[in-house]
Amino acid sequence: MNLEQRIHSLSQFQIFLNEFLNLNFQEDTDLHFPQSFYLELEKITETAVHHNGWFVKENVLYALSQWKDCLSQENLLNWITPYQLKDKIEEKQIGIIMAGNIPMVGFHDLISVLISGHHALVKLSSNDDQLIPFFIKLLIHISPEFNNRITLIKQKLEHFDAVIATGSNNTARYFEYYFGKKPHIIRKNRTSVAVLTGKESEKDLESLGEDVLRYFGMGCRNVSKLFIPKDFDLDRFFKGVFPFQDVINRHKYQNNYDYHKAIFLMNQDPIIENGFLILKEDQGYHSPIGTLFYERYNDLNTIQNRLKEDTEKLQCVVGRNIFESEIQFGETQKPALNQYADGIDTINFLKNL
Repeated sequence: MNLEQRIHSLSQFQIFLNEFLNLNFQEDTDLHFPQSFYLELEKITETAVHHNGWFVKENVLYALSQWKDCLSQENLLNWITPYQLKDKIEEKQIGIIMAGNIPMVGFHDLISVLISGHHALVKLSSNDDQLIPFFIKLLIHISPEFNNRITLIKQKLEHFDAVIATGSNNTARYFEYYFGKKPHIIRKNRTSVAVLTGKESEKDLESLGEDVLRYFGMGCRNVSKLFIPKDFDLDRFFKGVFPFQDVINRHKYQNNYDYHKAIFLMNQDPIIENGFLILKEDQGYHSPIGTLFYERYNDLNTIQNRLKEDTEKLQCVVGRNIFESEIQFGETQKPALNQYADGIDTINFLKNL
């Protein structure tokens, strides 16, 4: 299978997802794939929340929609062309240890390994063990040759040439110990911040709500900390995020919200809350679920320098005309194919093995 064929096969996901998300596939007979695939994915989106209480249907469909937008033939070509990958390479066995904090978070690593021409040894997260296997099954239907290029690992990962592992700071120490002698990408806990200047529009602040609360704030690209001017009125922020108030109706989120609110009150920590999101002034970056840290500043340059020093702790910095590599409001959960986690170029890593 050459590079052109691999790109074409992956681009078929966009056709499938476009039909899945937009057509009545139970009645439409003009489908590109067997109806059973659409029905199976529909069942997975409906029941995902029973396997992982955080995977509510709305968020699963959102994740699928983002992948639909990414996986066009044009996007895949624009992503991969600069690397000048060869049609045939010495195939390596690449272990992928996936996270499961948000739906399909490990999918980018999988398609990176496959488009590079290597063999993927996939260790699924128990929190996301429905969606990824479905898309592997669909890909093998599209191109049966992939059946010999993907292996799902149930037990300990062995006999690998390189590894891509995503986890917490604690698991990263284990990964370093176990995989450190082989070529590796090991990702740790990162989070994202937003820097406000006070000049943001209502639309900006509403979009920021998406960055904070999509996936209940559980992704490394979710904003968990605000930097705001010393005179910024937080009521403006609360007004902006109000459209996301229904998040409190999800019991797992509500349980976290209530728990952390109780802890803060017992500790007599000053907090501001609006019934579905707690704001706590804190110098840390990693706020718990249901909570958003904030910090006031006097000098924007000081914040810019601090964030540059803390680059390895951060996935995204959201703002407008503040940083060279900033992410626009509302865009953190829409990464392009070449926006790599932790800033580590996965394709370049795989190319040079």
